[in-house]
Amino acid sequence: MKKIITAFTIFTIAFTTAQAQQKTGFHILSTFHIISSGGWDYIEVGPVNDWLYVSHGTQVNVLNKKTGDSVAVIENTTGVHGIAFDVADNKGFTSNGRLNNVTVFDMNTNKVLTQIATGQNPDAIFYEPFSRKIITCNGRSKNLSIIDPVLNKTIDSVDVGGKPETAVSDGAGKLYVNIEDKNEIVQVDTKTFKVLNHWSIAPADGPTGLAIDKITGRLFAGCDKLLVVMDANTGKVVDTLKIGNGCDGVAFDPALKNVYTSNGEGTITVIHEDKADKFTVVENIETKRSARTIALDKTTHFLYLPTAEFEAQDPNQKGRPKMKPGTFQVLQVGK
Repeated sequence: MKKIITAFTIFTIAFTTAQAQQKTGFHILSTFHIISSGGWDYIEVGPVNDWLYVSHGTQVNVLNKKTGDSVAVIENTTGVHGIAFDVADNKGFTSNGRLNNVTVFDMNTNKVLTQIATGQNPDAIFYEPFSRKIITCNGRSKNLSIIDPVLNKTIDSVDVGGKPETAVSDGAGKLYVNIEDKNEIVQVDTKTFKVLNHWSIAPADGPTGLAIDKITGRLFAGCDKLLVVMDANTGKVVDTLKIGNGCDGVAFDPALKNVYTSNGEGTITVIHEDKADKFTVVENIETKRSARTIALDKTTHFLYLPTAEFEAQDPNQKGRPKMKPGTFQVLQVGK
């Protein structure tokens, strides 16, 4: 009996590992075209209705996430980066980098309600469930703005000692912020809004996208060609894994236990969380050049990535190639 159990255990481990390493079958399902000019940054799946919110230049385009049909446009959001939602108060928020403010809109009608002053160049924005506050990461003033969504007012700020790129919450009193120019993650107490720790992500460089597995307490920081896995309780780097070039977004699907990094080179790197301290690179899904930010629909498990078509560029030319007018689009990825 002992030999049979041992053989069965070995078989089970091998089978589970093989399953984890199977390709996802994900590919581009649809391309949603948006007639709009300007750059883009974050994209978010709305928590109600079937709406997709796409930042783009001076506005946010609201699409039907299933069909790509236009639903609405939220205007006067110059330099918009991100979109966040407070479901309890039925409000949405956009971070307007060039206006140094946040636009508040009604989640049912998408009508603008007001604007709120923040720190300089608000970038990422999200709803923090423990404190019930909206938080912006302000790149130029190197701090966080803490917004009361009921009062529509900035009530506090947190100096994080560097350029905050993205932040996530564990939902239990701790906030984690990628500091892009310091190569570290800052831990913040959301009871007091005081910095608790500065944790290095070395040898990785330039953290951008950030996601969290609240069950295992693991942070996933997208860096220059590397994904850093960090223990959210201790700040210990658990693992580093190779990903595609030009990552600017990271998403984690808690049901599938997959980490996705959106890479500007035109790929999504898929990493499976086998267990808290073991991760496997599964595949690199082909997308399109400059599809570098990402949103996950946890209901359908689809991924959404904004991008565009670009003009040919001289190999010796520096900087990003020019976008072809009228080619802005959103890729829907799934199976």
